Amino acid sequence: MSNYYQPEIETASREQILQWQNERLVNQIKHVWDNVPYYRKKMEEKGVTPDDIKGVDDLKKLPFLTKDDLREAYPYGLLAKPLSECVRIQSTSGTTGKRVVAFYTQNDIDLWEDCCARAIMAVGGTKEDVCHVSYGYGLFTGGPGLNGGSHKVGCLTLPMSSGNTERQLQFMTDLGSTIICCTPSYAAYLAESIYEQGLQDKIKLKAGIFGAEAWSEDMRRDIENKLHMKAYDIYGLTEISGPGVSFECEEQTGMHINEDHFIAEIINPDTGEVLPYGEKGELVFTCITKEAFPMIRYRTRDICVLTNEKCSCGRTFIKMCKPMGRSDDMLIVKGVNVFPSQIETVLIQQGYPANYQIVVDRVNNSDTLEVLVEMTPEIFSDSLGKITEMEKSLVAELKAMLGIYAKVKLVAPKTIARSEGKAVRVIDKRKI
Repeated sequence: MSNYYQPEIETASREQILQWQNERLVNQIKHVWDNVPYYRKKMEEKGVTPDDIKGVDDLKKLPFLTKDDLREAYPYGLLAKPLSECVRIQSTSGTTGKRVVAFYTQNDIDLWEDCCARAIMAVGGTKEDVCHVSYGYGLFTGGPGLNGGSHKVGCLTLPMSSGNTERQLQFMTDLGSTIICCTPSYAAYLAESIYEQGLQDKIKLKAGIFGAEAWSEDMRRDIENKLHMKAYDIYGLTEISGPGVSFECEEQTGMHINEDHFIAEIINPDTGEVLPYGEKGELVFTCITKEAFPMIRYRTRDICVLTNEKCSCGRTFIKMCKPMGRSDDMLIVKGVNVFPSQIETVLIQQGYPANYQIVVDRVNNSDTLEVLVEMTPEIFSDSLGKITEMEKSLVAELKAMLGIYAKVKLVAPKTIARSEGKAVRVIDKRKI
């Protein structure tokens, strides 16, 4: 099933990809130097000029950009094109402080939609498909990006946006949706609703494109088993364009990075040193075709690994693994690094649904970690003694995974608020 949207690019030789990257990087650095005083000042502080950049090998000479720079330069400080040439903004959900606002020229949008079209075709999408987009529309990049990609592939596009699950299921059954695009936590919720309403036989889904939040391999298998389809990963950030920076192919062994538009590096988050393929570190992106809002060496805070092993799908782009957590929202509890995905893995392996919440607090100067886990209706009907036993068993499993004690509380089905956007997995009550 090797479906390519732009085969001449997606299967280009490594020499060709490097040539594109070298030429585009040199042009982009000139563009940014000439048009973004904020970034020019950062380059000057580092003692580097556009003449020092001859190609990808010189990338490491350039300064990093971080979310702090985006906040400081908000709203127009990193804009590289006149506003009159910009046709749209998108914005992050903004967990802290000022929102990040990214600007797009029409060409930026076309290239972004190409990236999303590649992702849809990589999971087997064709113009015969009905593509059901349940990511949020509006400022969030998920809806608009995959909507545009779906149009380019020629799918019948259902611009559902998130929420209103009854309506989602009605269109899914009446119009025969074959590809669904949403967050993994919402896919799990849809699966739950489909079973409750006995609609399994009316669902025609063959593939799901899931992103915007961390999810484990166990959660993937769980969604695949419940919805009888293949679940694929997609990655992106508003700052870099949106979903489609990288995407999974049918191999499901990591996401191909669209290297004709983005150069990826892995760095040591503490020292900024660039690490080789196969080593774990923080992912950094440089946009080499974006006109309005080109991020140069942008630190994503996502921890992952890049690999350049040959892929059976025929694509020659390098792959990134699923982010293994973040160098910022990683929880440090009692000095131990805790990733929500580790907790999710334990829960799913023990047969619990992926509806949980992690509550971190500090009592008498000591960190506490509590995991609230929703029971399935079957477990809920068990005796209290049995439920206590199950809590103890989960405490032991979590201790084995995390190395620290976590209190576990099994709660009634449907008591953890369902998210139709990004699931709120962590509540940190510590005043740090």
